[in-house]
Amino acid sequence: MKYFNESYNLFFKELAANNNRDWYHENKSRYEKEVKKPFEAFVADLIVEMSKYEPEMKHLQAKDAIFRIFRDTRFSKDKTPYKLFSSAVLSPLGKKDMEMPGTYLQFGVGEIWIGGGSYMPYKEQIEKIRTAMIQSPETVETLQSDKKFVKYFGELRGEKNKRLLKPFSEWMDKMPLISNKQFYYMAEYIDDESLILRDDILDLVMKHYLAAKAWQDFLRVAIKG
Repeated sequence: MKYFNESYNLFFKELAANNNRDWYHENKSRYEKEVKKPFEAFVADLIVEMSKYEPEMKHLQAKDAIFRIFRDTRFSKDKTPYKLFSSAVLSPLGKKDMEMPGTYLQFGVGEIWIGGGSYMPYKEQIEKIRTAMIQSPETVETLQSDKKFVKYFGELRGEKNKRLLKPFSEWMDKMPLISNKQFYYMAEYIDDESLILRDDILDLVMKHYLAAKAWQDFLRVAIKG
């Protein structure tokens, strides 16, 4: 099914050249019709598909997963008011629970991101994830080497600590991933404006979701303790 057409890309191209409130309000009806509604329809259908694997997601609504287009400029040198992409996070509580590892989507012009994991875990959550890893090293190895995960995401990403306390320090050589203080994965497709126009865009996202689901489940269980 085709969700997006060239008008989606065109809106963001023009917004990039006119990122101000006056232009946005003059073109708000275009945004509603050409960007917001198609993206909502896509996310709603994606929730239906993901709910087949996560029944707890079946009550999630698209509006609870989709982020607003308005940028938070309070702590940024860039004061442009609007994002140049649509984005959403899909998990049982959507954006209401950003601690829950889920699936993150970002659709811009020629730039699509599909990922997930634990991007900003608290200290206690990091320790829980590390503990789960040293308790199940064989599982971690299986997850890291999974062919579909490697195909779509390469590896689990994240900033690392240079030093760790015991017992985690004892695992740094044989399990370098233990040093991570972030545990996320991301597929980035750049400079291809036709990707979002594909009839199989939903299937493409679902392939990424399923390739990463084992890691998602591992991180969720670890964080819940």
